[in-house]
Amino acid sequence: MRQYYQRLTDRVPRGLYRSRSGMLLGVCKGLARYFDFSLTWVRVITVVAFIFTGFWPVGVLYLLAALVMRREPEPLPAGGAEQFMSPGRLKRTYHNLEKRLRNLEDAVTRREFDWETRHNL
Repeated sequence: MRQYYQRLTDRVPRGLYRSRSGMLLGVCKGLARYFDFSLTWVRVITVVAFIFTGFWPVGVLYLLAALVMRREPEPLPAGGAEQFMSPGRLKRTYHNLEKRLRNLEDAVTRREFDWETRHNL
C-alpha cells in the first residue's frame, strides 16, 4: 500500500500551479490543492469576497493570480517518468552520447593508442 501511495504522490506536481481542470482559469483549484483546503470552501470564500468588495480588489487579484501562476504540468504517462522524455531532453541526451562516442573513436583511432597498447602488453 505504501508503494502505491508513493507512486501516486510522485505524479502529483509540487508547488503552486493553476489547475488545468478548473472552472475559471483554475486559480481556486490550484490554491485549494496547494494549501490542502476544500475546493468548495475556497470557491465560496472567493465568490463572497467578490460580492462584498466588488471587482477591484478580488477580481483584479484573481486575474493577476491567473497571469502570475504557472499552469499545472502535463500529467506523466502511465509508465512514469522513466518512459517519458521531452524533445529537448532527448536531443541533449543524443548530443551527449554522440560527443562521447566521437571522443572514444578519436582515442581509439589515433596513432598513440596503437603504440600504447603494443608496449603495455
